[in-house]
Amino acid sequence: MIYGLFALLALLALAAWPVVREMRRAPMDAKARKSAPGKFVTLSNGVTHYQWLGASEGPVAVCVHGLTTPSYVYHALAAGLGKTGFRVLIYDHFGRGYSDRKNMAQDADFFVKNLEELLKDQNVESDITLIGYSMGGAVVTAFAAKHADRLRRLILIAPAGMGHDLGRMMKFMQAVPLAGRWLMHMAYPASHRKGCEAERNLPTSVPGIVDLQLKELNYRGFIDAVLSSMRGLISSDMDAMHRNIAHAEIPVLAIWGAQDAVIPIAAKDVLTERNPAAQNAVIAGAGHGLTYTHTNDVLAAIKAFLE
Repeated sequence: MIYGLFALLALLALAAWPVVREMRRAPMDAKARKSAPGKFVTLSNGVTHYQWLGASEGPVAVCVHGLTTPSYVYHALAAGLGKTGFRVLIYDHFGRGYSDRKNMAQDADFFVKNLEELLKDQNVESDITLIGYSMGGAVVTAFAAKHADRLRRLILIAPAGMGHDLGRMMKFMQAVPLAGRWLMHMAYPASHRKGCEAERNLPTSVPGIVDLQLKELNYRGFIDAVLSSMRGLISSDMDAMHRNIAHAEIPVLAIWGAQDAVIPIAAKDVLTERNPAAQNAVIAGAGHGLTYTHTNDVLAAIKAFLE
């Protein structure tokens, strides 16, 4: 009897641990934002952190980050784009960086709405160069398919949305509501740390990027935001959107890492089938972190595309 009670208490403690650990994480509030660069704006879904970088005048490039690494992933790339004359707008998705971390369903419409509202607030209307990295590639694809008339060009860097295999555990977490969320909170922190630490010795143009990535786990709402994006945007079929972009004749450049284990180079063929007019550039030796490990190569590919 006593052993059965201990076993039950142990199971209850195990079940409750992810909730307890999440509640012990710091909130993203005014105190956490005290040292944040840039500015903040309150959109319909909450407070959004953004920065203008690059040139003080000129055409606008809007850079959209991916699933787990906030807008600082673009700091070096934005500096390079600024030297070519671009005013560069970067911002944090909800659940990442210094933006609010409410528990919301994050599908394509959610991300497009947030970007629409930010651009309206910043008086950015048209002639936009839109750049999306990783999951950001899916965000800008959805935006471009809806607002083709507002874009000058579209640049995709290791873009999600090509139907790559996330693995059996990740599929389970996507598909099963309660058990999937529990498993995500149990397993994801260690997985995130392992993935970040694997890049500790890689060259980077963003100082301290590994520690910045790990810092996301310190704040409440990050894990739920990642899971919500996986269940919403990343699991969506973007075939029709890419075909709409091709039909609208928006110039598209896709930049791929030859050694990318997250978005395999085979995704290039998927994009080509959907949009035969899209240009492709493959960076030898680059993995998924190519925006900060191979910044100069990415800039060279963009400059060639612009010319």
